[in-house]
Amino acid sequence: MPDTLEPQAPDRGTTLALLRERLVAFAASRFGRDGAEDLAQEVLVVLETKYREVGAMEDLVPLAFQILRFKAVAWRRRALRRGEHLAVDPEAEGLAGDAPNPHLAAERQELLGRLLKALEGLGPRCRELFRLKLDGLSFPEIQTRLGAEVLNTVYTWDHRCRKQLLAALGGRWQP
Repeated sequence: MPDTLEPQAPDRGTTLALLRERLVAFAASRFGRDGAEDLAQEVLVVLETKYREVGAMEDLVPLAFQILRFKAVAWRRRALRRGEHLAVDPEAEGLAGDAPNPHLAAERQELLGRLLKALEGLGPRCRELFRLKLDGLSFPEIQTRLGAEVLNTVYTWDHRCRKQLLAALGGRWQP
């Protein structure tokens, strides 16, 4: 009678079910919940196809966790290669296309109109200074073009003209 009370070794299915729970818990804690189930399933597939002869739990556990680490590294590498870690909200990014965004185009057009109207209200020296700056001239080159004796005079004109332009725009650069 004592022989029948000895604990029986669990069959392979029970062992793999217990192992699967441990693999999912480990993968979820290390690599995130989203891929933990998939990683555990891949490990079990490898164990069933390549390591069918390994049956003891003490042999299966280290082997399964080693396979899990390799699978997790491959999974992460694949995600990086595909750019899955850079997930961008499509609403924030907008649709791809050649046509400009109508909202941004309208804002730019409005800002351009406000700038042109404000520039018309400035004096001729300020308009010329802004034109030369937009042409890409440096301050010493602007000094020679405008006939200023000292470079600091050009800096002062620039500061005053920007201040006048800001006042003409209503005190703010943005609408």
